[in-house]
Amino acid sequence: MPELQIDALVFDVLGTLVDEPAGIRGGIQELAPSLDEATTDVLLTRWQEHIDHESRRVLAGGRPYATTEALDREAARIVAEAAGVEDPTAVATLALAGRRLPPWPDTVAGLARLAERFPLIGLSNASRSALLGLNAHAGLRWHQVLSAEEARTYKPDPAVYQLAVTASGAPPERLLMVAAHAWDLRGAQALGLRTAYVARPVGDAPAPSDRFDVYADDLTDLAVQLDKAQGLSSGERPTG
Repeated sequence: MPELQIDALVFDVLGTLVDEPAGIRGGIQELAPSLDEATTDVLLTRWQEHIDHESRRVLAGGRPYATTEALDREAARIVAEAAGVEDPTAVATLALAGRRLPPWPDTVAGLARLAERFPLIGLSNASRSALLGLNAHAGLRWHQVLSAEEARTYKPDPAVYQLAVTASGAPPERLLMVAAHAWDLRGAQALGLRTAYVARPVGDAPAPSDRFDVYADDLTDLAVQLDKAQGLSSGERPTG
């Protein structure tokens, strides 16, 4: 591992710390309990494709900025129509599924361990109000959490990563961006941040050409590697 001098960790949230597909799938099952698993997966894919397509339109300038809440409402209507559900209350509940995403098994304990050594900054495409609900539901604990809503664009636009640089007061090379999405890490690299890839079942795996500073199996592995990179044993913690 390259030598790392890190002042703060910057975390992607959706997919990296919480299982986004599982949460949306649960919302679809609640909307239409009679759907079989295959149909539920098809509707989940339609949801994901809509969010991805519209986010890309915003990035390309083909659509004015819209919060993830707005995109989720659109996706919920598309899914509900395909499922034959017309109840507006049920559709509104589905639109809030993004606030009820389960954390990965290592997330809460991993963040707590890392917070003993570093300031933790969440940096998400999710809106401010969505993050409030999500953080409370999943038990995520931050020193600060930032939404791309503040930049009125989405990652990997450099303006989003700049939010973390500005908030930390540190130069980009003293920040470590942690994500399960290689595209997210490439965006952070473009602004000069250091990068740590954490493997998740729903992530975007690195390409052979990617060169990230850390490759970790989970947050526990990330903490161990960062301890070693700074000359600490696995049980040792800085004092004072």
